Formats: sequence, C-alpha cells, structure tokens
Amino acid sequence: MRRSLAGVALAVTSMVALSFLIPLAALVMSLVKEQGVTAAEQRAAALAPVLTLTTDPDALRESAASLDAAEHLVVHLPRAGTLGSSRAPAALLERAQRGRESISQEIPDGWICLQPVVLPGDEVAVIENFVPEAELTRGVMESWAVMLFLAVGLICGSVLVADRLGAKVVRSSKKLAQASHALGQGDLDTRVDPMGPRELRDAGVAFNAMAHRMNELLAVERELVADLSHRLRTPLTALHLASERMAGTPESARVEAAVGELEAELQAIIAAARTPLAVGPMGQGMLGTEPSAGRPAGGTGESGPRCEAADVVRRRTAFWTVLAGQQDRSCCLDLTQEPTAVGLSDDDVAAVVDALIGNVFRHTAAGTPFGVRVARTAQAVELVVEDGGPGIPEPDRALSRGSSTGSTGLGLDIAQRAASATGGSMHIGRGPLGGARITVTFALAPPAPSGHRSRISRRRSR
Repeated sequence: MRRSLAGVALAVTSMVALSFLIPLAALVMSLVKEQGVTAAEQRAAALAPVLTLTTDPDALRESAASLDAAEHLVVHLPRAGTLGSSRAPAALLERAQRGRESISQEIPDGWICLQPVVLPGDEVAVIENFVPEAELTRGVMESWAVMLFLAVGLICGSVLVADRLGAKVVRSSKKLAQASHALGQGDLDTRVDPMGPRELRDAGVAFNAMAHRMNELLAVERELVADLSHRLRTPLTALHLASERMAGTPESARVEAAVGELEAELQAIIAAARTPLAVGPMGQGMLGTEPSAGRPAGGTGESGPRCEAADVVRRRTAFWTVLAGQQDRSCCLDLTQEPTAVGLSDDDVAAVVDALIGNVFRHTAAGTPFGVRVARTAQAVELVVEDGGPGIPEPDRALSRGSSTGSTGLGLDIAQRAASATGGSMHIGRGPLGGARITVTFALAPPAPSGHRSRISRRRSR
C-alpha cells in the first residue's frame, strides 16, 4: 500500500511539474531572446543621432565602440563604405537603404538589426547590429537547471510525504489485521489501539466493541450451559432414590454405578462451563477443565496435551460393553500394541469414543453388533467404529448438526473437531458388518520430553 501511495504521488506530482516546467522553460528562452534583440535595437537607435551630426569615420568608430564593445555595431555610409565587419545579407541591406525601413530578422548565426538613418542631401546610411546565437541563449541553461532542480525537489518531497502517510495507514491496518487473526485463533482478550486516519480509528473502536461483546455473549452462554446442566441434578436425585429402593436386586449396583458416572459427568460439564473460556479448538489450550469420573486425567506435558489413544479406547469400550451385554450386542475390540500417542487429552479422546459408540446405541436396534479398532500407521492413529445397522445414507449431510431427523449431528461433529485439532480427518463409509463405518484419523503427537514420559510411566504403574 505504501508503494501504491508513493507511486500515485510520484505520477501526479511529475505530471503537475511537467505541465508547469515545459511552458516555463519556453517562456525563459523567449524572454532571453527578446531581451537580446531589444538591446541590439536600442544600441542601433543610440548611434543614429551621431550620424545626423557627423559622418567622420573615426568619430563613428569611437561612438560604436563605446556602445558595443564586441564590435558588432557596423555603419554603412553611402560614400565612405562600411565601417566594421558586416554580417547582414546584401538583400536585407539594400532593402533597408532603399525602403528606409527598420529590419530586425533572424539569420543563420544569430539575429540582425538594421536601422536606416537619413543624412543631409537625402542620402541614407544604415546602422547594423548583429546579435550572436550565444548571446540570445545566455543564461537559459542555468535557468532550466534551477527549474529542474526545484521540480525534482518537489517530486521527492511529495513522494516522501505520501510514503509517511502510507506508512501510518499501513501500520494501523497491520495492527488491526494482527488483532483480527489473534481473535480468530481464540485470543479473546486481544484489543487494538485505534490510530491512523479517522476511518481506521473507527474500525479499531468497532473491533474493540465487537471483541468485548463476544466476551459478554460467551460468558452468558457458559452460564446458561452451567445452569441447564445444574437443572439435571433434580432428576438425578430421583434416580439415586430409586436405586436405593432397588438395593439388594441384581440391577441395583449397575444402576447406582451408571447414576454416579452421570452425576460426575454433569459436575465436569458445570465446572468446564464456568471456567474462563478455553482458548483454541479441542485439544489445544483446554485449560481449567476437570476430568470426568472414571477417566484418569490425561497427560499434559510442556508441549501440550497428549495421551495414549489405545488406552483410552480400551477403558471407554469396557464401559460400553456392559450396556452392550444388556442389549445382546456383540462387541469386537481390536487394539494395536504399538504406541498411539496423540495430541489430545484423555477427556477429548474419551468424548470421541463415547460419541461414536453412543451413536451406535441410539441409531441401531438392540442386538446389532458393533466393533471398535485402533490401528497405527506411519504418521497417524486410526480409530474405527463400525456397526451392523442400516448405515448412514448421506455421510456429508450427517456432519451438519440437526440436518437429519432424530439426530443433532453433535457426536460426529465432536469427532471431526478432535481429528482436525491434531491435523487429522474423519471419513464415513460402510464396513464389513454392513452398517456405518466411521474412521477418525489422529496425527501422531511429537515425541514427549523425557520428564513427561517418566510421569506417564509412573501414572501407568499406579
């Protein structure tokens, strides 16, 4: 932008300077030439009174020398001949003598002025004054040089001023763009200092107001989520009472465990909702969240959150296997023995597993088999969940929340965001069981620092 403004200033100022410089240069040359010719005519006119008094050659030469030191003043006498070196063409000289008219005309080497003078006896003498070409252009080049220097100075000054103004505008624009990028990446505390032209200052003020309003709306949303989650505690209390009345029955322990885990999940949601807003997508900067009951806290090293995906899948599949047994569902679990470290916390990976397996239970009939597999490739970890249900007829549409009847699309969205947070992807197709096959690819996490690995090992040993 600075270059554009400087280029515009250069072009405009150059056009203005040339529009004045060319006519002014021509005017200077014309004035110098006119001054030289006028001086020559004045010298010839000054010698005319001397001729009316005397025609003595010596007196005339002395008078001519006093008027023109360059000896360009010549007198043509009718009888005594020419006094000096004449440069006038014969035709012009004869015309001045016979016609008795003053002649001022340009010749090849300069300018000639002929002034006829009528002597006693009706004779005509002619005073000739020659102006060389050098005298007609004396000082012109110096004047042109001064004008050119002033024009260049004006152009440079205008470009410099335009560059300074452009730098101020560009600085303001860059700061506004940087703040916008920071806000887009999750830094909701970023603000700009309004500066620059009035329009950019207004844009900076509007940006700050927008960021402040976003914080307010998100704070209201977090409180709303926390309040809605808190309202679920009332039916949970009723479930607790019902499970106590079922004490002694084979199902009581299972119901009590499920109610306890649900209550722990609600507590985690309330705590996370009321924690200052997390920064970044899933797995990136999710600070302040508490692990859910039944889920060990995920490892978080100096380089960010990370966990062993296979371990998390094993724990969460074991939880769902109990419910699968009640619905006569067969569950096949296939886990790789290779390391499966991904850049997500345990809670994030567990949320993906719960969302995908939960979809199987919600959208397939009881008795429908399903399988869970974790595989390791050279650069990624693949989590595959498939079932023997009817499948997903429109995979692309299924990723949009609320796009299909009876589904919010939230489960698949959670899985897709988790994969994207690690640089992976998600694919929906059909599997060998005949139903939906969802493959979530997580990019492998970079090697953890030695201190981080030792803490994970001690956690596993416990």
